[in-house]
Amino acid sequence: MSQNTDQLFKEAFEKASETIIKLPPDIRLRLYAYYKQATLNYSHDFVYKEVDLIRGFKFNAWKQVTHLTQEEAKILYIDLVKSLKL
Repeated sequence: MSQNTDQLFKEAFEKASETIIKLPPDIRLRLYAYYKQATLNYSHDFVYKEVDLIRGFKFNAWKQVTHLTQEEAKILYIDLVKSLKL
């Protein structure tokens, strides 16, 4: 992982976390999925117990991006935040 990507990812996360703009649910789910993959790197051995519908949606969004590397997920997160012009 490049230090530049890590710094850009951190800055993008801060922008997304601090925004007062109400983002649509699909955008929030994509941000969540990219963030989880970028920081935790989904393991196919991960055991998940569905507690409620929201967690189910979040888990599904994350599972859809598990083919990405952590670096790719960071870059997509950065690009998505840039496209939102926060």
